[in-house]
Amino acid sequence: MQGSANLNIMMKAARKAGKSLVKDFREVENLQVSMKGAGDFVSRADMAAEKILKDELMNARPNYGWLGEETGEDEGIDPTRRWIVDPLDGTTNFLHGLPHWAISIALEHKGQIVSGVVYDAAKDEMFYAEKGAGAWLNDSRRLRVSGRSRMIECIFATGIPFAAKRTLPATLQDLARIMPECAGVRRFGSAALDLAYVAAGRYDGYWERELQIWDIAAGYLIAMEAGALSGPIREGQDPLRDGNLVIANGAIYDGFAKLVRARD
Repeated sequence: MQGSANLNIMMKAARKAGKSLVKDFREVENLQVSMKGAGDFVSRADMAAEKILKDELMNARPNYGWLGEETGEDEGIDPTRRWIVDPLDGTTNFLHGLPHWAISIALEHKGQIVSGVVYDAAKDEMFYAEKGAGAWLNDSRRLRVSGRSRMIECIFATGIPFAAKRTLPATLQDLARIMPECAGVRRFGSAALDLAYVAAGRYDGYWERELQIWDIAAGYLIAMEAGALSGPIREGQDPLRDGNLVIANGAIYDGFAKLVRARD
């Protein structure tokens, strides 16, 4: 797919930050790590990647706003556009030497996500989409959600809360309802990649609570452009702004969403 100038800027920035992260990933035991919260770590590699991304994106579009997981929010001269960035989604995997983490970059315009990139640097897989132009993997593969229509054949993904977060009881109840009805549930530790995998048909659906917009903005657009259906877990919520979402292919969405929402 021939992307827009903004999408090309995003992909270039993701690859540059990805090279830095892969270098540090190979020496993960030497990383200087600081505690950011219970079970939530931020590494030197994480901060270095966000600096690369911010430098690349803001140098290319100095008037845009910025929202980054590590560096917070900066209002831009152009109030209608901002970058939304997670430099390392899957930090815990990264710090344990597990090659399942990603860079997530989204561009928001007038409150809508219009471009998204999720880059799995360890596997060199670049998932990307622009609103109305479909979703793609690397240079030429068009992404489509799976066509499975029987729940018992489907694999779903979620995040299991760490450190006894308050959403743990709800998630355990979800699992008790969903697991008997499907082929399996996976918890791989990166919301951005979970959504990209829904887009690629590797997962049939995904749900999670209390995510941050930088975790899901890019992946959400990619999955939707690949044909997914999505909605909030609780009525009246906004999946992106409130971070509570259920998403799946169209054939099983209604049944899957009903199971997720049963207690809510």
